[in-house]
Amino acid sequence: MKLHYYPETDSLYIELSEKPGVETREVSDGVNVDIDARGNLVGFDIDRAANRLDLSSLETTALPLRHDGPKP
Repeated sequence: MKLHYYPETDSLYIELSEKPGVETREVSDGVNVDIDARGNLVGFDIDRAANRLDLSSLETTALPLRHDGPKP
């Protein structure tokens, strides 16, 4: 999962998959969902993100994270 913030448009894209989206659906005013060819979620696009969300911090809870870097 990747988060992309674009200050010039004040939009936040939450990328769930690297697969290409083939369809975009508006699920709420200014919130769009991208879907791949199999109907799976690809990502969310949130317009006016700084007005809707607190972008000053990011917190994760109980995620099964993996370490891809070199081992100590």
